[in-house]
Amino acid sequence: MADANPIEVATRRLAAALDALEAAAERRRDGDRDEEALKMQIHTLGVDRSRLAADLDAQVAHSRRLEAINQEVAGRLDRAIDGVRSVLDARNR
Repeated sequence: MADANPIEVATRRLAAALDALEAAAERRRDGDRDEEALKMQIHTLGVDRSRLAADLDAQVAHSRRLEAINQEVAGRLDRAIDGVRSVLDARNR
């Protein structure tokens, strides 16, 4: 390199620096794309979470309504059974 022309040396150094700059810019673009993809995934997960939370709330409310109806029906059945027993007991006396 001692015999190399200073302009050639400077040109090679400039070319190497430009290559390094281009590689760094490409890495940055890749990073930006990855970041944007992650943001989209997080947004999608947030939407899914909200939908699932709403579905869960609806199912819990439905379950509670069914439980209340079940208790009402069980009470009516118990009263009906008691009524039938009373009639049977009265007939057997």
